[in-house]
Amino acid sequence: MISFFESFFEIQKKTHQYLFSWLPFSLGDILYVALGIFILYTFIKLFKKKDRNKTIIKFLLIINIIYFCYQIFWGMLYFQTPILQKLSSQDEPDINKAKNLALKYLEKCKASRKMVHEDKNGVFTISDLQIIQTEILLRQETIPQYISSKKVSLVNSFKPSLFKNIMSFTGILGYYNPFTAEAQYNPQLPATLIPFTAAHESSHQLGFAREQEANFIGYLIGVQSTNAELRYSTEYFTLKSLLRFIIEEDPGFVKSVQKNYSEGMKRDRAFEKSFIMNHQSWLDDFFGFTNNLFLKSNQQEGAVTYSYFIDLLLNYEK
Repeated sequence: MISFFESFFEIQKKTHQYLFSWLPFSLGDILYVALGIFILYTFIKLFKKKDRNKTIIKFLLIINIIYFCYQIFWGMLYFQTPILQKLSSQDEPDINKAKNLALKYLEKCKASRKMVHEDKNGVFTISDLQIIQTEILLRQETIPQYISSKKVSLVNSFKPSLFKNIMSFTGILGYYNPFTAEAQYNPQLPATLIPFTAAHESSHQLGFAREQEANFIGYLIGVQSTNAELRYSTEYFTLKSLLRFIIEEDPGFVKSVQKNYSEGMKRDRAFEKSFIMNHQSWLDDFFGFTNNLFLKSNQQEGAVTYSYFIDLLLNYEK
């Protein structure tokens, strides 16, 4: 049954990318705005007793159609065979192995950081985002066959989100629109986050629905890239994920690793922290809570749990 929806996903993705990828703006975001207007209009109509029953029926009908389309376009992909089952090793995460890998990626980050551009403040900056996006699409073809046999599309359907100003206050870096096959990202993010976010969203475009599996596929896309900017962003994400996993067991180790960041990495880290501090709001907590519920309702761990990505990373590296 799931194989049917995987095949159907390939058809609808190809169709939607053909129809919408050429647009310079995100059609998916326009559809979300239209949905918001429809919900607001319905709410106002409910105050009119004469139209109340008809309005409720119409609202429920449209919401059910949208939900049905979501499930056949995307929702059923959450039930695919987990990537972990495709790896030869399925050991539990080991803190010592995670530490060794963190030290490895610290050195990788230091080396890659020397090869990227900086702005006038000495913070990593992206020279050409379109080149990175093209590289991501090409790198999809290098994912090992035993992990993914999904059809690669070289159609560039990355779009800056129309909601970028709001996204900066929500903690949301990017999202995939299953109704238009567009991969949205927040262009206001620090440059360290943007390339890997694009790789992550491209993993959703491939058909990997689970968030931590999309992180892992994004890691496979970026970690061996010849593009230093994509590679650095991927290695930096991997290092931070490992440190988040380690910190509860050994905060001293995490502090020592962070002290050994290169000067460029320290400036990038400070800029990320400044960005987060300047965009803290109740929206961050609200979207964090609702996203956590959404993930758990779709066969996934919560948003703050990195153990599955670490599972995949350690077993793959082994």
